[in-house]
Amino acid sequence: MQYHFTPAAERALTYASGYSDRAGQGKLGTEALLVGLLSEPECRAANILEKLGADIHAACRRWPDLAKGTPAQERPLRQKPFSQDVEHSLQAALSRLTGFPKPLELATEHILLGLAAADNEVSAWLRQRGLDPDVLEAEIHRLYGYQTEGTGTLSGPEAFAEEPPPEASGLDTDANQADGTASQQVLALRVLDAEANRAREGLRVIEDYIRFGLDDRHLTGLCKQLRHDLTAVLSRISLEHCLASRETQADVGTVLTTPTERQRGDDAGVLRANFARLQESLRGLEEFGKLFDSVLAEQIKQLRYQTYTLQRAVEITRGGLKRLASARLYVLLDGRGSPEEFERLVRSVIAAGADMIQLRDKRLGDRELLARARQLHDVTRETGTPWIMNDRADLAVLAHADGVHVGQEEVSVKDARRIVGPEAFVGVSTHCIEQARQAVLDGASYIGVGPTFSSDTKSFEHFPGVELLRTVSAEIRLPAFAIGGIDRENLAEVLDTGFTRVALSGAIASAADPTSATREIAKLLRQQGDADERNR
Repeated sequence: MQYHFTPAAERALTYASGYSDRAGQGKLGTEALLVGLLSEPECRAANILEKLGADIHAACRRWPDLAKGTPAQERPLRQKPFSQDVEHSLQAALSRLTGFPKPLELATEHILLGLAAADNEVSAWLRQRGLDPDVLEAEIHRLYGYQTEGTGTLSGPEAFAEEPPPEASGLDTDANQADGTASQQVLALRVLDAEANRAREGLRVIEDYIRFGLDDRHLTGLCKQLRHDLTAVLSRISLEHCLASRETQADVGTVLTTPTERQRGDDAGVLRANFARLQESLRGLEEFGKLFDSVLAEQIKQLRYQTYTLQRAVEITRGGLKRLASARLYVLLDGRGSPEEFERLVRSVIAAGADMIQLRDKRLGDRELLARARQLHDVTRETGTPWIMNDRADLAVLAHADGVHVGQEEVSVKDARRIVGPEAFVGVSTHCIEQARQAVLDGASYIGVGPTFSSDTKSFEHFPGVELLRTVSAEIRLPAFAIGGIDRENLAEVLDTGFTRVALSGAIASAADPTSATREIAKLLRQQGDADERNR
């Protein structure tokens, strides 16, 4: 279809094509289109996004490939052809801009409307940040002076001004004050004030636990960002009005308590109590916020959803550290030439100090592989050693494995979890810090990080090496095993990064004496791990 664009929109599309080049996209994608809008700083779309706290850096953090390659200012000579998602977005914009003269010249705010109204990752990201396509559609109609059903008399471009007018601040408007009696206004403000205080307090306790209890930089950063976003959303509520309505001395709730509120069994109890407090308070803010400000209510709802993901990541990290506290050496074995040879090798490496075993074999057919898996289950049941099935979540269930390990090209953590259940381990291989961060949020029980060195068991085009290990070690506390070509000779380089967990294949299975190799490496890992625990 032939589209017509304003000069500002044309420039944004040209910027977007440059970002598509950097991401290696053959066609212009919606994520590059979003960054293209943000790259045209004087356009209305960029101004709207700025008020939502969306900028180029935030978008590139969400889609890291956009930040690679050619500098942003080096524009391509021609715009790229549109992807199907971009076409759907533009069509979504046109379908909402009814009553406009045809042919319509699409401006940046029209493109943004289409991105928000479509159904893709970019539209979901925009809605999470509080961009309601229905509200934006109504504001565009007001700006251009065209009537929309149910909006009443339309006025000028206030929503697109550099600074929002007083009427945009929700609780400060005279119109809102007229919506109910003064006593009703004070009641709602008291609730919002109390819920906002509880939410901030609960979030601070959670952040302190993550920071000092887990020592996890990644999750601490997410918690800080959530606290920052909450503060930004709450700024829509008039602090002066809240303080004027506050009546702490007359609050009956200050003298009511229960035995469970006066004590906590352990630090995990503190964590869970404050997540509950945070989420309940956000729900209260959302419901009472609807009385004043629909955008506030929607933004609070999205923040509440984010707390559910954060809680899962924190709890799984905490639980993983406990479940895998003593797991240092993770040995990957194939099925060997015969069941007898396989069982001898498994028993020998476990006796020598292997803490976990993974069955990884690309040669055997399904029946033979399942037979080896059941054989491994029988052996490890005697020793209490966790064992993991590589890739095959279906066989993991049939053989009663303790979990499954997947790669970036296999089924997702979510799908693997649906197959193996809530108690099983779900490990995932990660090859960059972005994948490691995402694995934490996806609910992985542990991660493999690498490849560190080249190996004979698996080929890679790129080796992130020990630098990735250092980055992950400094940022992520979810149990992480260094993977890829690690052996006795290069183990010291791995330990120097802060990693005390490794996953080995050839260094054990191909060794002249697998038992001795296992024993020596296990000893070194435990010594380093014990030293790190003493210094933590």
